[in-house]
Amino acid sequence: MGAGHAHGHAGGRHRWRLVVTFGMVATFFVVELVVGLLTGSLALLSDAGHMAADVVALGAALTATSLALRPDRSGRRTYGSYRAEILASGFTVLVMLGVATYILMEAWSRRGESVSIETGPILVVGGLGLLVNIISLVLLRPGASESLNVKGAYLEVMADALGSVGVLVSGILVMTTGNTGWDAILAVTIAVFVAIRAVVLGREVLTVLSQHAPAALDIDAVARNLESVPGVRELHDLHVWTLTSGMDVATAHLVVDGGPTAADVLATAQQVLQDEHGISHATLQVEVDPSTECHRATW
Repeated sequence: MGAGHAHGHAGGRHRWRLVVTFGMVATFFVVELVVGLLTGSLALLSDAGHMAADVVALGAALTATSLALRPDRSGRRTYGSYRAEILASGFTVLVMLGVATYILMEAWSRRGESVSIETGPILVVGGLGLLVNIISLVLLRPGASESLNVKGAYLEVMADALGSVGVLVSGILVMTTGNTGWDAILAVTIAVFVAIRAVVLGREVLTVLSQHAPAALDIDAVARNLESVPGVRELHDLHVWTLTSGMDVATAHLVVDGGPTAADVLATAQQVLQDEHGISHATLQVEVDPSTECHRATW
């Protein structure tokens, strides 16, 4: 698969952003975990756990991007490995839900306990963590609108940025009130936010895997545009779905009359899909009369 495929694949274009973010997050995860263990802060440990999820999610995203850009030598993957990106996003959802569950269980286990927490290191690490997350968000934001894979990493880092804010707030409240219960309360808040973001991303992943029409696409408008192509008398078996981020695919059968040639109709219809709806990969069948095979189809 050459440079043209890499250019067309949204995740491939933004891979360098994932690489830089992965390096920063992985480094800081080690720092936060060590300080969390030394200080006994649940908020800091929960944020470290979420940052570990970031490391796993970013690593999966990088692996998926590499697979998506790798040429298929088996001859069996006629669509390549583009769907690896979507599967990696699904894995990110599971990791986020797992981290949220762990935080909630740990907070529940600490109820009623008096825990000694050192606030100084918590504030320092929380501030540094927020800085790392802000830089990561700036790096990932341009690719989040194009690639579901990058969006998954972006949401992970966004949730972790909130976690860093929670760590700072927790440290300040514990320091000013002396009540260590704030540490668990902020940890639970982080967990709930992480779970909500995971559900939102999970719905998008299922939409792609279920081969629904892209959310931003008006399928009725696609049908009208194809029916308005000169020479087209009837349109049927129209299907549009997302192969991976930035790659929408369409198939349709066009019944033509005795006007323009089939080649002209085909060329015009493909141009309409490209110009009006951004669909550059379309498989169109031109028929003089509705195909008998079409009527025999049961789906």
